[in-house]
Formats: sequence, C-alpha cells, structure tokens
Amino acid sequence: MNDETTAPDSKASQYPLLANPHVHLSGPVDQAMYQSFREQLGNAPDEGTLVVAISTLGGDPEVARLMGDEVRLMRDYTGRETLFLGKVAVYSAGATFMAAFPVEKRFLTKGTRIMIHERLITKTVNLSGPLRSCVDTLKANLHEIEHSIRIEEEGFRDLVAGSKIAFEKVRERAPENWYIEADEARDLELVLDVI
Repeated sequence: MNDETTAPDSKASQYPLLANPHVHLSGPVDQAMYQSFREQLGNAPDEGTLVVAISTLGGDPEVARLMGDEVRLMRDYTGRETLFLGKVAVYSAGATFMAAFPVEKRFLTKGTRIMIHERLITKTVNLSGPLRSCVDTLKANLHEIEHSIRIEEEGFRDLVAGSKIAFEKVRERAPENWYIEADEARDLELVLDVI
C-alpha cells in the first residue's frame, strides 16, 4: 500500500537529506550568487551532511570554480559529506560547480538537464604602435586563450571523473552545447541518482 504523498516509484525514502537542502542557489552564477552561497553556508549547521541545490542557466565559470573550491576545501579539511542536487537546469557554469562534487555525491531531480559547452570569449584586439609591441599584444591574447582552454579541460576532467564518460567525448561534444537529460546522466554514472 502506497502513502498518498509518495509516488510508487519515489526514491525519497532512500535520500531523505535531499528534501531540505541547506544551500539553495538559483539564477545566474555571478558575484550575487557567490554572496548568497557564502551567507547560506554560514547559516548551515556546522556538522553532518551538507546538501547544496542549484538551478542555473549558467554564468561566470570562475565564480563556479570558486564556490566549488570552497566545497572541496570543506570536504578535505573537515571530512564533511557534501551532496549536490541539481534542479531543472544545470547549465554551463552550473556543470562547472557540479564538477567539485564526486559523482557518487551528485543527484538530479526528474526532468533536469545538464548542459556542457566550451568557454566563450568575445574580444577585439587592437594593434597600434611599434611592431614588437604588437607581437607582445598578440602573444598575450594567445596565452590567455591557451590558459583558458587548460582550465576548461581541467574542469571537464573533474566533471567526468568516476563516470562512464571519457574526457575525449566531452571535448568532442562541448562545442555543440551537449545537453544531458537526468536519466541519461544517471546511466552514464555522471550522477548517482535521479530523485
């Protein structure tokens, strides 16, 4: 006999902590989200499992990396279990943030989609002045792009570590905005489960 409030295929009883995340993040990944993240983290209990939920269409990948690094440091220095819960949309910088959690600590709600893409740049390079300084300007811009690619690839490797997805597959699919549905993410072991 099923409880009227719980669907027959519900996994709520398996993961009761996910019902009440300690940190709720939604909207663009930016400095305002980071501030909210820090405040909510400060108000969360000091002990026990910490659940962080996010829904985002993306934003600043460096802010996502910063939030992820804070989660990693907490986990590494306190041994505290941290769980990721993606809701509705985990796009772009949201996937970057998700990469900070091991695959066995990641969950998605039904119908959620992950979107992975390459970092974007929009830049105009103006050359003016002595030729040697123009070469330096071009080299500096090339170095910025090369370094950004290395950071992007580090993130892709972290995202798929422990899953059935090869790094090369992410690199191949990322230029076309790779959308992964929740059930597919579970089947690829990119997340532990879908709730």
